[in-house]
Amino acid sequence: MTLKTFLLGACSALAFVATTASAETLTIATVNNGDMVRMQGLTSEFTKANPDIEVNWVTLEENVLRERVTTDIAANGGQYDIVTIGNYEVPIWAKQQWLLPLEGLGDKYDMDDLLPAIRGGLSVEGKLYAAPFYGESAMIMYRKDLFEKAGLKMPESPTWEFIADAAKKTTDRANDISGICLRGKAGWGENMAFVSALNNSFGGRWFDENWKPQFDQPEWKASLQFYADLMKEAGPQGASSNGFNENLTLFQQGKCGMWIDATVAASFVSNPKDSKVADKVGYAIFPSKEGVSNHGNWLWSWNLAVPASSKKAEAAQKFISWATSKEYTQLVASKEGWANVPPGTRTSLYNTEDYKKEAAFAAPTLAAMQAADITKPTVKPVPYTGGQFVAIPEFQALGTTVGQLFSAVIAGQSTVDDALAAAQATATRDMTRAGYIK
Repeated sequence: MTLKTFLLGACSALAFVATTASAETLTIATVNNGDMVRMQGLTSEFTKANPDIEVNWVTLEENVLRERVTTDIAANGGQYDIVTIGNYEVPIWAKQQWLLPLEGLGDKYDMDDLLPAIRGGLSVEGKLYAAPFYGESAMIMYRKDLFEKAGLKMPESPTWEFIADAAKKTTDRANDISGICLRGKAGWGENMAFVSALNNSFGGRWFDENWKPQFDQPEWKASLQFYADLMKEAGPQGASSNGFNENLTLFQQGKCGMWIDATVAASFVSNPKDSKVADKVGYAIFPSKEGVSNHGNWLWSWNLAVPASSKKAEAAQKFISWATSKEYTQLVASKEGWANVPPGTRTSLYNTEDYKKEAAFAAPTLAAMQAADITKPTVKPVPYTGGQFVAIPEFQALGTTVGQLFSAVIAGQSTVDDALAAAQATATRDMTRAGYIK
């Protein structure tokens, strides 16, 4: 070996050590949903292009993620550099100065391409505080083969009365097929996401104009009783433990006639690699109650944000820019197919012919999102915004408490009347303590 070769090799080794030593490690807290898991698998594409940044993933179940991230960010703990949060948290946390504005996403990011409803929910005073990874509304996913066998045809705008009848007719206990799968797991973002949207579609509301809880009103009685009866007659065993991921697995295994949940699930139930019924799935808009012109108004996005406590804001925004860009969409399409790209965030996606051809759910998803109006979530007037949630800080705790009461009904441990009475008492107490009720 010549001296020159030795010196060149030594310099290269020193450069590698220096780069490794100076690499920033981003700790990212995220939910264990399929799109997020896919993002983790593609992270090497980011680190390859950014060798000075390493990524450490903390992947958690939805309820656990919310608890840990909320605790850390409220205490200014600095445990995470990027957090995965919803459009419920973003405006509240931004106003409390818990998040940094995303002003370093780069000139090529094309912020104007973000769907207006999604971007608006993540902005405060014109500044973007989180970038959407995927967006969703809710819709019906159903087995066309089971409907045909039962002599049923899904209406263009189905009612809950039709859904209940179809669920009973497609239930086949002998073959372990439930006519319908719905969220039963307790949590403000789990069962209460569905139940709140259901109640909205029945003409109900969480609070009246003076913030008085409405669980003692007939709409809540009707919607919760309908939900409990439907789950008992046509739902799966152990439904009180089932959230998004559990119902996704049941549907993919062919054990559900219908599943009413987030539109983002469509790419997973239609993927033949994971779903036994991929070629049998149809889609329809979220139901309404006969005589009520409201489809639930579910609108949600999972977003990436930088806590104010992070010391690595520049590197964090570089990762967020990559993970929520049009280029990332192209990357997923090239490796997994267009049907598997994160949906519901960018206008350009719904103008892409390859996506529209490959993803049969593209048009129904966009229609569902456009039909949602979180500024007017209910038929009656309300002092809050939000579709399947109420956009106030107190809702996170209150929604989970009410979710536990309603989950107990599905588990057969409580009655509808008892759960509603307890919810009314709890909500009245909490809203009075918080100063909403004078």
